Amino acid sequence: MALRLLVVYVPQPVGSAIEKQFTNSPILGCWRNDLAGHGVAMHMLVPADQTEPVMDQLEQAFAGEENCRVVLLPVEATIPRPEDDSQQVEGTDSSSLPDDSGDQPVNVGRVSREELYDDIVQSLGVDRVFLAMTLLSSLVAAIGLLRNDVAAIIGAMVIAPLLGPNVAMSFAATLGDFALMRKALITNGAGVAAAFLIPCGLGLVLPVDSSLPAIASRTQLTVGDLALALAAGAAGTLAFTRGLAGPVIGVMVAVALMPPLVTLGMLVGSGQFGPALGALLLVAGNVVSINLAGIATFLAQGIRPRTWWEEQRARKSTRLAMIVWCLLLLLLTAIIYIVNS
Repeated sequence: MALRLLVVYVPQPVGSAIEKQFTNSPILGCWRNDLAGHGVAMHMLVPADQTEPVMDQLEQAFAGEENCRVVLLPVEATIPRPEDDSQQVEGTDSSSLPDDSGDQPVNVGRVSREELYDDIVQSLGVDRVFLAMTLLSSLVAAIGLLRNDVAAIIGAMVIAPLLGPNVAMSFAATLGDFALMRKALITNGAGVAAAFLIPCGLGLVLPVDSSLPAIASRTQLTVGDLALALAAGAAGTLAFTRGLAGPVIGVMVAVALMPPLVTLGMLVGSGQFGPALGALLLVAGNVVSINLAGIATFLAQGIRPRTWWEEQRARKSTRLAMIVWCLLLLLLTAIIYIVNS
């Protein structure tokens, strides 16, 4: 059972109210420490998939108090071992933990909204490390494509940092967070530009054989490619909500995005605009499919804002994003049908 430690710092009078607040909540243990006149620190051991309703309760009950802060920490191990996660904690009824929107409780089986938000935000930002990783991964992918070397292409997929910005776009659309969406778009645009420029420069100085299998296979958009991107986007987003390791997710998504993007750059640089158009369609199909699958997966996992007014904005944002991505997917499908007919 994955666990999290919630450390709640509150003024002295509020400490006892917290203990009463969570009498029938999914907490495995609760310890209170008096901070010598500086308030109270409450340590609560909570299953990872139940941290969101607990944090929502804390925010709803104590957000108005001054000098209150909630800190969420991962737990590597604990003794004694917790009960098997198929068994419910004694005295716990997750159905008794509604949020303030009046709907059913959030879906369990994933990390909390706040933890997921923090993980996604950390993957954003155009800094030297992000640009260096993108440039290096595009260089490795370009060499792998030119040499028809599958191992080198897979290596580029592992180090490609393009997952975070795409997942962030889906997450921002699901929550209606326009500030996060703007940051995700900037990071994604910078990553795509960096991944395009290095191969484009290589295409200017090196011979690019578009008949090589590794390159030729990435100059045609097919229904199978769209299905691959949809599956990769759903798998990557699902892994994000489960808190799985970043490199594993990076392989799932980069396999459908980095190689055709690098192929596009090399073909444009070498002046082969016909095959480059096919690579461009493949890149567009992958981005559309990954974002569409990401939004659908976030919705299926119960990701939504905490308050009702934020949820109204999120519903409009999600509906608009789904319509746009679906229309673009239909357009790409029509292009596939026209080209192959």
